[in-house]
Amino acid sequence: MNFNELNIIQPILKAIEEEGYTTPTPIQEQAIPKVLNGHDLLGCAQTGTGKTAAFSIPILQLIGAHGEQTGKRKIKSLILTPTRELAIQIGESLRAYGRHMKLRSTVIFGGVNQNPQVNQLQQGVDILVATPGRLLDLMMQGFVSLKDLEIFVLDEADRMLDMGFIHDVNKVIRALPNDRQNLFFSATMAPEIMKLAASILRDPIKVEVTPVSTTAEIIGQSLYFVDKNNKPNLLSDVLNEQSADSVLVFTRTKHGADRVAKHLLKIGIKADAIHGNKSQNHRQRALSNFKDRSIRVLVATDIAARGIDVELMELVINFELPNIPETYVHRIGRTGRAGNTGNAISFCDFEEKAYLKDIEKLIHQKIPVIENHPYPMEVFEIIKKERIVRPPRNKPNEKKSTKPTAEQKVDSAKKKGNKTWFGKRDRY
Repeated sequence: MNFNELNIIQPILKAIEEEGYTTPTPIQEQAIPKVLNGHDLLGCAQTGTGKTAAFSIPILQLIGAHGEQTGKRKIKSLILTPTRELAIQIGESLRAYGRHMKLRSTVIFGGVNQNPQVNQLQQGVDILVATPGRLLDLMMQGFVSLKDLEIFVLDEADRMLDMGFIHDVNKVIRALPNDRQNLFFSATMAPEIMKLAASILRDPIKVEVTPVSTTAEIIGQSLYFVDKNNKPNLLSDVLNEQSADSVLVFTRTKHGADRVAKHLLKIGIKADAIHGNKSQNHRQRALSNFKDRSIRVLVATDIAARGIDVELMELVINFELPNIPETYVHRIGRTGRAGNTGNAISFCDFEEKAYLKDIEKLIHQKIPVIENHPYPMEVFEIIKKERIVRPPRNKPNEKKSTKPTAEQKVDSAKKKGNKTWFGKRDRY
């Protein structure tokens, strides 16, 4: 099947062709006709499956069918997404696929001055892409009205919950008109996600592709067992051995990302870090430099990495394994996109072995282990940690005595210089 068979209008087809695409991905093939027919949609699709185009293309066509609006443009579609990077990516897709249409879209997010965003809103907008916090802020100030909304998209719903945005999402939903079309996308379908979907969708059609437990077969995976303090040295060796020009390195924490980036710069590898503590300008500059290959390595936390879409991403390195197994699948899914090959390398220290077990259980396979490398995990460290002797715990209902022992009384008397204290058998 190609895009010509999906009943897409000519201006959008022309833009799709100019972007170099001819064949829709499975999520696009299944979702686009359903959305064009006005159905609510429940989409389960992980990153890299093309879901942004799966809702962007039909939204442009449905909103464009109204013809050019007279007077000030009113918001007809809202796309709610958890991070600024993902919001910017969606905005870029809307502009790319709608370049031959007379529709106006804009992106709003926090962390930057609101005035330029407010100016764009006041000029009139057809499609709004927003993060929850900035959207609610501008709604309270009276700059955003959603009373004319026709299509609502909740993207990356699982990440919304992970980031604690559920209350903000519910506030936005309460401000929407009842008569609307709803599109709901999530990489996972845990019970709390299904509960949220049920509160938004009406008689939805479910579309599910590439379950989260399935990793792309074209991605080569490998694993190094290494002590925590040797990870920076191993990373240096791996990067020197690999010919990849574009490498995304994942850490669990913001400070960890900064430390890894500084280490790489110190040894002469061009790198930068991206996470929530970085300014918006820094994050955009780092992404731009990574995309145009000005820097070879981008070190990122999981939340900041949502929205990173780089063609021909050659290598992903898990400097630290994630404590949530599904996150591993999302991470390595950053490579091997659009039919290209890719590789994913993971470092595992002793404390992360439990995370590895959960990951391999989820993906139903053992990750191949690289045995011969300069920094193997030390056996005596494993034995020492496995044989930690812990003090005995009090038995149930057994009260711990607070009465000092004779030895403690003697020690106390010595410290006070008391020479006349008499214990039961000790005399000073």
